[in-house]
Amino acid sequence: MLRTHTCGELNKTFKDQEVTLCGWVHKRRDHGKLIFIDIRDRYGITQVVFVPSVSKQAHDEAQKLGPEFVVRITGKVNVRPDKNVNPDVATGDIELCATALEILNVSEVPVFEIDDNAAEPSEELRLAYRYLDLRKQKVMQALRVRHQICSCIRQFLNAEQFTEVETPVLTKSTPEGARDFLVPSRLNPGTFFALPQSPQLFKQILMVSGLDRYYQIVKCFRDEDLRADRQPEFTQLDMEMSFVTEEDVFSLTERLFQKIMKEVKGVDIAIPFPRMTHAQAMAQYKSDKPDTRKQGEEFSFLWVVDFPLFKYNEEEKRWESEHHPFTSFCQEDIPLLESGQFDKIRSRSYDLVLNGSEIGSGSIRIHKQDVQKKIFDIIGFDEAEAEKRFGFLLKAFRYGAPPHAGVAYGIDRLVAILLGLDSIRDVIAFPKTQKGSCLLTEAPAEVDSKQLKELGIISINKKGGE
Repeated sequence: MLRTHTCGELNKTFKDQEVTLCGWVHKRRDHGKLIFIDIRDRYGITQVVFVPSVSKQAHDEAQKLGPEFVVRITGKVNVRPDKNVNPDVATGDIELCATALEILNVSEVPVFEIDDNAAEPSEELRLAYRYLDLRKQKVMQALRVRHQICSCIRQFLNAEQFTEVETPVLTKSTPEGARDFLVPSRLNPGTFFALPQSPQLFKQILMVSGLDRYYQIVKCFRDEDLRADRQPEFTQLDMEMSFVTEEDVFSLTERLFQKIMKEVKGVDIAIPFPRMTHAQAMAQYKSDKPDTRKQGEEFSFLWVVDFPLFKYNEEEKRWESEHHPFTSFCQEDIPLLESGQFDKIRSRSYDLVLNGSEIGSGSIRIHKQDVQKKIFDIIGFDEAEAEKRFGFLLKAFRYGAPPHAGVAYGIDRLVAILLGLDSIRDVIAFPKTQKGSCLLTEAPAEVDSKQLKELGIISINKKGGE
């Protein structure tokens, strides 16, 4: 290791020890013969003093330092007098008296100041120079909290006998709601893969496979108009379980979030979470994701249940699934299904709401072929259309599908809420803009004609040419 300690580690217990730190020059201050710098890494900041009588060579080298230079510094830990202690940083009761300085790399003057207290640059500038933006402690903190949450999830679900399984990123297009991102197949000209909007079909097939309990922290892709809480690629905790009811999903989820809130925020939350029907939420709050926080309450979780199974598409004059076509319905509503009162049928779906934001949704699935066919008939999928869209799942269902249920929770949105941030872009390492572009890599970008020819694709420009 090039260093013996991090820049956030030293305190008065290290008095008179010789240590070596590596990091970036955060600030430099010349006080006559003395030169002070703050050296920074992801762990914190340490003040360093260069004294000519201690090391003239190190002092001379320190005069060359600029902001964001990468340096390696060796020196002795001095305890500061009480009047010079900086209570705002963890290392504020010491400073490092440098005996050696090595400039590991120089830096151009940053396009904005790397300081949480400095004026905030435009989002366009931040995203174009994301590697600089990520050096800020508050931005780095979001990634650390995200990591902590994902680690907590894995520990909990592993202990609950779940198996983490990766599902394909290149799959079949089954458009439902948002547009798919399409990927042309070079080996099969004229055909396309799609990037998954969710692992919905694969996780149900895993239940048919007898896996029993599956989870995955997974990337999902939707080609849709963007808002503060949307990205073309986003991350969710995806889960599916066999031989369970809603109560099993609720109980597991509540214990998981109780653990997350305690370990990440140090907050004890009461379980079980309160529940409210969709009809009650709309009548009382005019919203299907009401904010039920009481005065002084930091976080309020709520289950919203009994959503409508169908919604009517006025433009196309047909019924559609409110959730997705594999969502089961309340057994008491079977007479309504038979009599055609589709607007009154309640689904066995559920949303988890936190502080007025939906952070997850799921449902009990249909696992019987005759029931699934009935739902397809109502939403206008004949046998050929159903086979075209979902044939591989329906085929799997013919081989003994167990009763199963699932749920998915938005990781990006959860992290943003816990940190009090307005946009999920602030909790993603390399987010896209609201126009779906990456300012850092300048993607999406044109590709050369040779690549297009190999894929059998013709590009039509804005003027209508080829």
